[in-house]
Amino acid sequence: MPTYETLPRFTADLDRLTPEQRRRFRQAVTAFVHDLRAGGRFRAGLRIKRVRCAPGVYELTWSGGGRATWSYGTERIQGAHIIWRRIGTHDIFTSP
Repeated sequence: MPTYETLPRFTADLDRLTPEQRRRFRQAVTAFVHDLRAGGRFRAGLRIKRVRCAPGVYELTWSGGGRATWSYGTERIQGAHIIWRRIGTHDIFTSP
């Protein structure tokens, strides 16, 4: 069972999203969690890749220009622990 936590900056970013942006993020996270539970091989549609200038940080992208950055944390129970770092548009890469 994957677990997660959010950094304060992620929470502040999330509060600034429109309802439609939040809805699209929730859809992407549903697929993301499903793939984590299935062994961590992510489907191509999630467009997950490493953030080049930030070691250990990954990017998740979804339709409409949305993206979120995350990293793996220490497992709390069996399964991945995700640390959500930033969410928004391409602008979040100023400090992923």
